Amino acid sequence: MPAEETKTPERAAGAAPSPSAPPAAPQTQAWLARLLVVALVLAALNLRPAITSLGPLLKEVREGLGMSAGLAGLLTSVPPLCFAAFGIMAPRLARRFGPGAVVCAGMVAIAAGLAVRPYAGGTAGFLAATALALMGIAVSNVLMPVIVKRYFPDRVGSMTGLYSMALSGGTALAAVSVVPMTDALGGNWRTGLAVWAVLGAVAVLPWLLLVRDRSGASPHGGPARAAGGARVRDGEERAPRITRSRTAWMLGLFFGLQATAAYITMGWMADIFRDAGVSAATSGLLLAVTMAMGVPLAFVIPRVASRLKNQGPIVVVLGACGLAGYAGLYFAPAQGAWAWALLLGISNCAFPLALTMIGMRARTGAGVVRLSAFAQSAGYLIAIPGPLLVGVLYDHTGGWGWPIAFMASLMVPQIVAGILAGRDRTIEDEC
Repeated sequence: MPAEETKTPERAAGAAPSPSAPPAAPQTQAWLARLLVVALVLAALNLRPAITSLGPLLKEVREGLGMSAGLAGLLTSVPPLCFAAFGIMAPRLARRFGPGAVVCAGMVAIAAGLAVRPYAGGTAGFLAATALALMGIAVSNVLMPVIVKRYFPDRVGSMTGLYSMALSGGTALAAVSVVPMTDALGGNWRTGLAVWAVLGAVAVLPWLLLVRDRSGASPHGGPARAAGGARVRDGEERAPRITRSRTAWMLGLFFGLQATAAYITMGWMADIFRDAGVSAATSGLLLAVTMAMGVPLAFVIPRVASRLKNQGPIVVVLGACGLAGYAGLYFAPAQGAWAWALLLGISNCAFPLALTMIGMRARTGAGVVRLSAFAQSAGYLIAIPGPLLVGVLYDHTGGWGWPIAFMASLMVPQIVAGILAGRDRTIEDEC
């Protein structure tokens, strides 16, 4: 009786193997698997420093570029705008060039944008260079769940947890180190922001190797295209019509509301603490603590969520932590600053939970591609007004009471949408 053949991600999805491709050597398979894990981690490390490195230096940037608080609010709204506009392009680009090649180009865009933006000259140039970096982040955001589903179909929870943990680590690293790094580099905010381009340049290298690989090896053995291969796979030609799915809409709403909270936190929390009398360095550290909470939890939550049929209870716990954190910011921002930073950090772990649900609410690779693009693009569109409204409310009221109340009010619909998105069903069934 012949030995059972190893199932590759492509064969699991129903793709026909190439008759001319020889079986990959075990050494090649192991090398490709390790390289793909390194590439995922390095890419994830670059998906937030463009944003969180700006928050602790926002006052200096505003003064250097002559920005009002309202215009700074617009600046904090640029990330979700770019993620919505460019993220929707990711499925088409992935079908045309391959997901690995698109992520590689995304890392190049991140490095270039971060290197250029502090020296672009004026607010318009700063925004344009920021948009370039965010374009790279946007397509990578969408394709990360796709790459995990395709190359690690039996380890979606653990691999989502790994790159979510790296994403949170990069977020926290930028927040905690940007002020002392700026001081060490001479106190110039432009240098302090530009240095993060180096991390993006490092991330390009493993993706270049993956795109250039022509061995045809899959990380799990057997014939498969390299991560940069452009062939249509996983039944993408049979992708469901996503707008017919109620779960897709609820997941998009949940993603958008958690993104609103996250970008308000990243853009404004340091300012809230500074206006309450906390020093700039400590405010950056508090923001880093909030982001750092995602490092361990971003690894744990996807693993737990992937074992549950219904993720609603996790949504409720995270939402309750967010409401408690906002209440603390409202009544005693400086006195309990560390507690509020911890609570909001736990609440912000709705992001890796949303990514995990994207992988669980679709049965096929085609479904994950469409659901990831739809949920993230629709979600980031929803998130655009939030940071801007916070800046406008602060300008008109002269304090943080109304902005914090606004943040807390968004947590209730986030909980409701998350409960509905977390039900045990798939978009293929609904469509």
